[in-house]
Amino acid sequence: MQRLITAETILTGRAGQSVPKGAVLVDDDRIVAIGHRDDVSRQASNEAVLHEYAGHTVLPGLINCHVHLALDASSEPLQHYLDSDDTDLLLAMVGRAQAAARSGVTTLRDLGDRNGLVFHLRDAIEHGALAGPRIVAAGAPLTPPSGHCHFFGGEVDGEDDIRARIHDSAARGADLIKIMASGGQITPTSPPMWASQFTGEQLHLAVLEANSAGLPVAAHAHGTEAIAAAVDAGVSTIEHCTWMANGGGYDTRDDVAKTMAEHGIHACLAWPPHWRAFLERLGPERAEHIVNRVRWMRDLGVPMIPGTDAGLRGSHFTGFAEALGLYEHLGFSRDEIIEMATTTAAKALGLSDVGTIAPGYSADLIAVKGDPRSNLDRLNGPGLVMVRGMLIVGFDGHFQHWETSGSVVGHAGSVSITLGSSSVGVVSRERS
Repeated sequence: MQRLITAETILTGRAGQSVPKGAVLVDDDRIVAIGHRDDVSRQASNEAVLHEYAGHTVLPGLINCHVHLALDASSEPLQHYLDSDDTDLLLAMVGRAQAAARSGVTTLRDLGDRNGLVFHLRDAIEHGALAGPRIVAAGAPLTPPSGHCHFFGGEVDGEDDIRARIHDSAARGADLIKIMASGGQITPTSPPMWASQFTGEQLHLAVLEANSAGLPVAAHAHGTEAIAAAVDAGVSTIEHCTWMANGGGYDTRDDVAKTMAEHGIHACLAWPPHWRAFLERLGPERAEHIVNRVRWMRDLGVPMIPGTDAGLRGSHFTGFAEALGLYEHLGFSRDEIIEMATTTAAKALGLSDVGTIAPGYSADLIAVKGDPRSNLDRLNGPGLVMVRGMLIVGFDGHFQHWETSGSVVGHAGSVSITLGSSSVGVVSRERS
């Protein structure tokens, strides 16, 4: 099925690249053409469905690089997680993933759940049984006994356990390996945030074993020693990358940051949508120190990708546009931020056909009113969300559906949805 999407402006995802009065032609799940609407329209078949978005901007779907679908973002996310059985937890994860997609996030990188539930969710979406975003999934992260996030089930004690856990994750279908290189806040039994949980040798082993299975490694690391060891081991991303000194305070190291820049090791800050309130709670002096630390990384060329740690207390799955405002506060241009949340994020996650609007790429698209280059808030409430060429949000902003083999996955305006294998009618022309 072909879809012809026209808009005031098309942003390809790469900073500085746009097409005024543009159009995108989608055939099934692929983009086949982008350009001026007159030129692209001539390439469309007579049966193509037209989606006209006057006064809108079409751009690649947004990518949230750090979430936990197993957590509910409530005031007690860990307790609610522990109180949920697998069935209830999986159903809740479906709802959170769909909420993220409706907000314009077409790709999520999930960095911790239990029993491989996220793999089942990812596969159901890929196979068309459920509506939802593309999911890049780690499964249970590696952590020492009683270490940070041990409740996900990824405890390892020694080198043999590390090998076995990585091989098990790979066999279950993990897209990457997550390792908790330092302690963290949410786990009562965790070492302090700045404290390392693995030796340098163990981190090297984890990267070697993961890479032998074709998997990258994401390292949760707040402490500078943990960051340095993870970078030396060759991980792909550093989550949080807080640069905390032993015992408290901060310890930035130019040599480590320069190595990250040289080897393309991305820092995912994983700040929540309510980042302004977070800075206010810290107080002006500490907040300024944190802000300067991020600017220091940027000045040294450390590549960054956005994430929100969605699922943690107060970090909801629908606030990604607000979270991107942090980078504007740090001095990034809006063009750079849009590129970071699309093209750069896709590259960092190893997604070769996502994050850019170009022929041959997956049709992961959103349309927003106005131009987000003038105000990032325009990324909120997209009028179109498409994942793999399938509509999730349509022209009227309502949750959409597509044909499945027996699952209700949404509702489109007044169109009734029939259970079973019968087809659902298609509206041939949609306008905004």
